[in-house]
Amino acid sequence: MIRTYPAPFGANLRDEFTVRVRPVAGGEWQRLDTYRVKVDMHDVREGSMAYFDMDEPVEVEVTINRFYYIYTAAIRPLSYGIEPVIEPKRLTFRLEKPANLSIELNKERFHNLHLFAGPIEDEAAEREAADVVIEPDRVPGRIGTFDPNSALESLAQDPDRQGRRRRIFVEAGCYGIAEIVWHVPSNVDVYLAGGVVLQGTIVIDHAQNVSIRGRGVLDMAFLAKQTGLGGIRIDTSSNVTIDGITLIDPPHYSVCGGMSHDITIRNLKAFSCEGWGDGIDLMACTDVLVEGCFMRNSDDCIALYGSRWKWRGGTSNVIVRNTTLWADVAHPINIGTHGDHEHDGDVLERILFENIDVLEHHEYQPGYLGVMAINPGDKNTVRHVTFRNFSIEPFEHGRVLDLEVKFNPTYNPAPGRLISDILIENINVMTGDGEEPSIIAGYDDDHPVENVRIVNMRRDGKVCMTLEDANIELRDHASGVRIEGAVRS
Repeated sequence: MIRTYPAPFGANLRDEFTVRVRPVAGGEWQRLDTYRVKVDMHDVREGSMAYFDMDEPVEVEVTINRFYYIYTAAIRPLSYGIEPVIEPKRLTFRLEKPANLSIELNKERFHNLHLFAGPIEDEAAEREAADVVIEPDRVPGRIGTFDPNSALESLAQDPDRQGRRRRIFVEAGCYGIAEIVWHVPSNVDVYLAGGVVLQGTIVIDHAQNVSIRGRGVLDMAFLAKQTGLGGIRIDTSSNVTIDGITLIDPPHYSVCGGMSHDITIRNLKAFSCEGWGDGIDLMACTDVLVEGCFMRNSDDCIALYGSRWKWRGGTSNVIVRNTTLWADVAHPINIGTHGDHEHDGDVLERILFENIDVLEHHEYQPGYLGVMAINPGDKNTVRHVTFRNFSIEPFEHGRVLDLEVKFNPTYNPAPGRLISDILIENINVMTGDGEEPSIIAGYDDDHPVENVRIVNMRRDGKVCMTLEDANIELRDHASGVRIEGAVRS
């Protein structure tokens, strides 16, 4: 089965490509609408995005609607091994299972097609189970207003529903969130059907038991950077799930979590094109799972911090897996910058990144390089971190690894305290012209790096037996660094 979702009136679309899918077993071609996504704050350009769901192998066809011809094509992540059949104005390929892909013609990475194939959802069952169904404005050519909280309040006052979770199903259509920001209360499950476009942002503040799921799009491209609004903010909340939706061009972070716990972020797709347009930033959060996501951001794709702004505490028990990271600016992964510098700093620990594809790292500022960056400042300690099973594709400019205890005067009133017990395992680096040497370094004798183990790191398929093989510089105030049996202490 294939399920497609026509875009509603009011959606921001592009027509550079015609995209169609059909079952490999036979059937009619089905056309996908392609949305506009803006990328790369260095020089903002428009890419395309389309999505559908599948539960069987499919054939995908992409036809060019512009003047140019196809000479080369890449379907990334390259680790998926998908090879297209190329014609002058068309390409096709077979997709065996759901995947989040970038389709790049003639080495063009900014006007590319992002194609998201998800697992089939039972939208009929979700609608049937809903307490509130939100329908679009039926007046042709008009965008509806989205303001469901009055209906939720009525349900909360019903004595027969006390203590029950309330379910909202949003039907396909384009809606403007009333007053731009929707504050979701506790015990609410929201399902955004395929073909939904919500214009505005979502805040989950001092709430519990909230989910935002479905196939819909949260579009913030109309918001000015000066608003500082992000896509979804999870503030002092617990048991929160974000699953399956797409966020387009928020002025600030795509997802921001502060002093929250038990968070699941699954199959999220996010784009940004503004400065400080991070993907997922977590501050003083615990017990977090991020999986199956595709993050293309104009700042750190995933950043883990301690205390920042009003949020206090360390960050721990974080798992990020089966995820694709594309940093048009800054780091794909950044850990440790912010903490409680006014006291004794924070501890960031028990962190796992596993099965990660890195499609880009593009940064020239020397203090912000690193696909895998652990840079504690503010008296922070970062320990017990594992990076496992990475495929790092050739990037524009940066370094693979940056383990440095830092004092960054732009952000840190004090240096970090310690990096310790880091495992870097099964990392495959495809080399390119833009790679600077990786660095492992403490700040001074009292602020060191300790116990780093590098296992089975490969560069262009060749196992690295020494730090020199791995293009890693071991600098001062670092001890216990081992690679394939080579130890310097």
